[in-house]
Amino acid sequence: MSKETVLTKADIRRCALRWMPMAVNTFSYQYQQAGTVVFALGPALRKIYTNDDEYVEALNNHFNYFNAHPWMANLVLGAALGIEDEGGIAAKEAVQGFKVALMGPMAGIGDSLIWVLYPTIMGSIAGSLALDGNITLTLIWLALNIAFMFVRVWMFQFGYESGTKLISVLGDKVAMLTETLSVLGLIVAGALIPSVVKITTPLTYTAGESVTEIQSILDQIFPFLLPVLATFVCYRLMKSNKVSISVLILIIVAISMVCAAFGILS
Repeated sequence: MSKETVLTKADIRRCALRWMPMAVNTFSYQYQQAGTVVFALGPALRKIYTNDDEYVEALNNHFNYFNAHPWMANLVLGAALGIEDEGGIAAKEAVQGFKVALMGPMAGIGDSLIWVLYPTIMGSIAGSLALDGNITLTLIWLALNIAFMFVRVWMFQFGYESGTKLISVLGDKVAMLTETLSVLGLIVAGALIPSVVKITTPLTYTAGESVTEIQSILDQIFPFLLPVLATFVCYRLMKSNKVSISVLILIIVAISMVCAAFGILS
C-alpha cells in the first residue's frame, strides 16, 4: 500500500550532489559503492522515515553490494528512492531487487558510452588538434564536462519520477544500446589511428641503379600498416594484463629512440 510522498525536488537534488563527488571515494571490495549510496541517500531517507528503527533498517538495506557506472547510477538510485518514498519500509525488498536488476545494464551503458566512446572521440580529436596548436576542442570538452554535471542532477530527478517504470522504459534496448555504442567506439578509435599514430620508415631497397622506398611499398599493400600494427600490439599487451600502461609507455619511448637512432622508423 503506497503512502504520501514527502521528498521535494530540492531533496532529490541534494542526493544527486552528494553522490556526484563521492561515487567511488568509499569504494570497498565487499560492498563496492554501497557506502556512497548510504551517504548520498541518507538525508532523503531521514525525511522519509521519521521512526529511528525504520531509518536504520533502510540505511542497512542500502548498505549492500552496489556497483554501477557513477553517472548512470543516478537513474537507478533516483528510481530506488522514488520507490521507497512511495512504498516506505515495506518496499525495501523491492528497492534492493530493483537496484540489483539495473546496476549491471547501467554499468554496461556507462562503460561503453562514457568511459570508452566519449573520451575516445573527444580526447583523440582534441589531442590531434592540440598537436597543431589548436585548443578549441579541449575547451569544448571541458565545457561539456561541466554541462554534464547538470545533466547528472537531472538524471537523478528523472529516475525518481520514473520509479519502477524505468525498467519498462529501457527494456531490451539496454543490451542493444550497449553493443551499438561499443561497435561505434571501436570504429571511431580505428578511424583515428592514421591521424594520431604517425609511424613511417625511411628504409630503402636498392637493386642495381633502382632505389625503392619500403614505405611506398607498404602503402600500396596496406595504407598506414605500421600505425595499425603498432596499435594492435599495444592493445594486445594491455588486454593481456601483463604489461601496465606506465611500462608500455616506457617501452614505446625506448623503441622509438632506438629505431630513430638507427634510421629504422621516423
